[in-house]
Amino acid sequence: MKLSRAALGLVLLAPLAVRAVEPISLGLALAGVLTGYISYPRLYCLFAECCSQKQSLSRDALQKDLDSKLFGQHLAKKVILNAVSGFISNPKPKKPLTLSLHGWTGTGKNFVSKIIAENIYEGGLNSDYVHLFVATLHFPHVSNITLYKDQLQSWIRGNVSACARSIFIFDEMDKMHAGLIDAIKPYLDYYDNLDGVSYQKAIFVFLSNAGAERITDVALDFWRSGKQREEIKLRDMEHALSVSAFNNKNSGFWHSSLIDRNLIDYFVPFLPLEYKHLKMCIRVEMQSRGYEVDEDIVSRVAEEMTFFPKEERVFSDKGCKTVFTKLDYYYDD
Repeated sequence: MKLSRAALGLVLLAPLAVRAVEPISLGLALAGVLTGYISYPRLYCLFAECCSQKQSLSRDALQKDLDSKLFGQHLAKKVILNAVSGFISNPKPKKPLTLSLHGWTGTGKNFVSKIIAENIYEGGLNSDYVHLFVATLHFPHVSNITLYKDQLQSWIRGNVSACARSIFIFDEMDKMHAGLIDAIKPYLDYYDNLDGVSYQKAIFVFLSNAGAERITDVALDFWRSGKQREEIKLRDMEHALSVSAFNNKNSGFWHSSLIDRNLIDYFVPFLPLEYKHLKMCIRVEMQSRGYEVDEDIVSRVAEEMTFFPKEERVFSDKGCKTVFTKLDYYYDD
């Protein structure tokens, strides 16, 4: 609970005549207000974030966010829209929703996790019910893997106990120590509850660069054969992604029981971005900063980016990740 919001609630709820009340009576009155504030969840949720505040998700709002903010990712858009909206609308899911997002840096994986969080909780990634783990930051030392496993289990158990609709995001799965993520396997399985706690309404999102080479190979094959990238189907690469992550010794999913036991619901490929997609990112960033779109600057920023393969220069090697800092140069006061 944010103290400032709670304090505001007390001020608004207290009668205007409190200034005429004796101190001891005022104290009793405020105590009564506070008791009522805590006793009635709807009243409490007017001034503090609540887990139960948003039990539904607007499919149209989610689609609008994906269409207006995510570019060149027709596969990811379709999977995320159907998977997340379907899961949230299901009152009794059999297991938590688990999404594994794969692709090169700058293709939109982190952005999609942000969009998901914002469409479920008003606070988005800053919500008390959204939890981000970064492998190199939170689990840096392989010698502490046993400790990390215990901490991870305790953290997930405690947060799901507090809010069944908790969201857990694991970034840099390709840098996570092998075996660590298996600690959460029981929470992703088909159990009604474990020690009195149900995990079936929770959402787990894994972000990884593992399998990006395979995604690029498929996208490049389509481009060289003259096919549109939108013709790529999920079946063209989903199985290859799971196998790639499972067999990659440098991946946190190496020989993971999460894959072996089919507990990942969707392996979502993020395609490498082309020149036209970078320009879309730049335009949206300009608008978000309150600038009018200047097509000359859009083209100049996009042309400063580097592309691969070296001869054909089809895909951006950093996606949209660095276009924002390059844009700063043109608007540096």
